[in-house]
Amino acid sequence: MALIKCENVSIGYEGQTVVRDVDFAIESGDYLCIVGENGSGKSTLIKSLLGLKSVEKGQIIYGDGLKKTEIGYLAQQTDIQRDFPASVYEVVLSGRLNRRGLKPFYSSEDKKDAIDKMELLNIRDLEKQCFRDLSGGQKQRALLARALCATRSLLLLDEPVTGLDPIAAGEFYELIRKVNRDSGIAVVMVSHDVESAVEDASHILHLQEKMLFFGTAQEYRKSRAGRKFLGSAPLPGNSGESATGGGIHD
Repeated sequence: MALIKCENVSIGYEGQTVVRDVDFAIESGDYLCIVGENGSGKSTLIKSLLGLKSVEKGQIIYGDGLKKTEIGYLAQQTDIQRDFPASVYEVVLSGRLNRRGLKPFYSSEDKKDAIDKMELLNIRDLEKQCFRDLSGGQKQRALLARALCATRSLLLLDEPVTGLDPIAAGEFYELIRKVNRDSGIAVVMVSHDVESAVEDASHILHLQEKMLFFGTAQEYRKSRAGRKFLGSAPLPGNSGESATGGGIHD
């Protein structure tokens, strides 16, 4: 069963629909990139997957034992979050809060998990440093480690390389590939970097209020939406493509 399945989902703010009639599924181990222009509803959809925004129509179904509180989430960062006055270890460990339940203290398992995630992302040497003193790339690694502490099966990442220099962004993409490949954790990432998205992801969801495309990255390259967004001319004879399995809505 899929980790998450969206069936005919529409989402809006104050009576205005921003995401319309979206159908797709996220399977265990998938790497899905959500692409589209600004205002196309990408971040809104992520918030609904987290249960932070209710849907107007349709339903979001959680399967394979997944709970909303067990989804790892790396949001777009604010200046306040970047300036958080805590150690790297404390930031990473806080990812275990939902798993801690009603217990007043973190368990030895919680603490071991935080250390393991820091080692996985090569930031163990930073554990005692103040989070706000880190570079942009180091902060994103710490926040990724925190998100990993919160989940066993699914990461949601909203524009995680925004503000990073090209080298730091490339290193972060490599970390995401490693986590997805080595741990089998499914990744859903909102990205403006469509070239990297198509290169790294197993699946692409292209939004422009409605769903222009959902399917594999390979299919996306050949679709009208993909070729237009990637700057290529459309393939002849593709006007009848459907919205899933390598196609688009006209």
